[in-house]
Amino acid sequence: MTALRINYGPTIERSIQEIEAAVAAAPAIAAEFPSRWLALELLENGGDIRRRLSEIEGGNTVAAAASSAYRRLEAEYGEAAPVAVVGARYDWIHDTAEVATVTKPAAQLSRSDQVDRVLTHPVAGLGFFLFALWAVFKLTADIATFFLDWIDVVVNGPIARWVASLVGAVGLGNTWIEDLMVSGVVAGVGGILVFLPVLLSLYLALAVLEDSGYMARGALVMDRLMRRLGLPAKSFLPMLVGFGCTVPAIYATRTLERRRDRVLTGLLVPFMSCGARLPVYVLMAAAFFPTRRGLIVFAMYVLGVLVALVVGVVLSRTVLHAESTAPLLLELPPYRRPTWQSVWFHTWVRIKAFVRDAGTIILGTSIVLWLLLAIPVGAGGDFGDTPIEESLFGRTAEALAPVFEPAGFGSAEATGALATGFVAKEVVISSLAQLYGTENDVAAADPSFGSDVREIVTGFGSAVRNTILAVPGIIGVDMIESETDPADDGLLAAVQSNFDQSSGGHGALAALAFCVFVLLYTPCMAAVAASRRELGAGWMWTSVIGQTALAWVMAVAVFQFGRASGLG
Repeated sequence: MTALRINYGPTIERSIQEIEAAVAAAPAIAAEFPSRWLALELLENGGDIRRRLSEIEGGNTVAAAASSAYRRLEAEYGEAAPVAVVGARYDWIHDTAEVATVTKPAAQLSRSDQVDRVLTHPVAGLGFFLFALWAVFKLTADIATFFLDWIDVVVNGPIARWVASLVGAVGLGNTWIEDLMVSGVVAGVGGILVFLPVLLSLYLALAVLEDSGYMARGALVMDRLMRRLGLPAKSFLPMLVGFGCTVPAIYATRTLERRRDRVLTGLLVPFMSCGARLPVYVLMAAAFFPTRRGLIVFAMYVLGVLVALVVGVVLSRTVLHAESTAPLLLELPPYRRPTWQSVWFHTWVRIKAFVRDAGTIILGTSIVLWLLLAIPVGAGGDFGDTPIEESLFGRTAEALAPVFEPAGFGSAEATGALATGFVAKEVVISSLAQLYGTENDVAAADPSFGSDVREIVTGFGSAVRNTILAVPGIIGVDMIESETDPADDGLLAAVQSNFDQSSGGHGALAALAFCVFVLLYTPCMAAVAASRRELGAGWMWTSVIGQTALAWVMAVAVFQFGRASGLG
């Protein structure tokens, strides 16, 4: 049977013939590959084939001829050579099908196509994509806050009292064991469980966007923007994964053909704000920007994308320069009505993974942190009963704190929380809760089990009611009467006091700078390990050092510029 031969048109066929001539002049290559197939692979940016050619005699000559033809096609078509080749192939398929089939007159554009004209438009599509992200983070920051408050009360109230009672029942009450369980385990793990409603609402919203088919349109819109900036178009998909977790996003760079694109994308992915950073933004926004929580969270996510784009442009035009970028070929799925089964499944998988992985890390880190806080190094104090400033952890954090004074948060507590954040960003909030000592004094009140249960049920009902009433607040209709001052919350009050003190009265600016630092510095040790495996040790250290240095510079710039401008 004769192989089917597609006519790609005179321009592409001329490029194919030039590469075939180079193959014919290299017997070792001609013996290994069919010449026409090889020419098409090279014009479609076959990275693996290029690597194999470099190992065969005459391969470099063939690759050079292919690169020349590749550039000429791009110049003539005004688009990437692979896109031109694939477009010509689809044109041939369309022409052949038109001759071989009888079709009815073309109908009007479908409703899906009409919607896509807006949602994939270079300008309107980008605006809608940003609006969708803003709505997600507005929902996350504003609607989930009432369940956040409820869990905080439950963890630091009834649960802390129950744990203390159990420890006392075995004869270890008022000992360092009780302090470890209440101030270490409950305060540490509870500090992140408080923010599960925030992550749940985020994952629910993203699952709805994915299941509806819109996320693919968002990727297409961002692809155009990235190509104009000279960045690899396919990088946006791993970067999109990075909004959930940095680790799988780094592993997702394996889908990129060229080593240069994998390295560049691996360096940019950590700037995407993962879910573990979100609780930090929510806490700082609730403490200093209670009426602008959604806007602050949205700004952090947008800033991460902008920093990634700027860093990507700089790297792609300097140390990671490339002649062209591989295009993104993406099939847009049809629009669907999201089903609750699918949305809940994807949300549950992400939440379960977060609780399993982050819970293990947080539990271990909380215990280690408590031990460091319990070991006295100054005069006086006993194990488990020593002031923070006289503990091993406090002394170490205090020695590092001056580094962050230009950013406005040069306190031992903030520095210590950032240090634990190198292990995992999920730990930052729980570390702050431990370092500020905001857990309830369980010995001061001893309500009955029944009253604790009533407190939990009543608080849940109030959270549900306030959440429903808060929905109109997304469009500016406030239906909730302010019942409590945010400063009445222990952790919020401690954060406000500490940041105001360390910044000389510019607490809001210092909190914003703190969020910027959390956004930009190394995500976690798991991400570092993934970078080591995928990019190599050299690029891993470049990533860690570069991200941390950039985070410090940006945090200092935010605080100093804001203070000089009279803000905060």
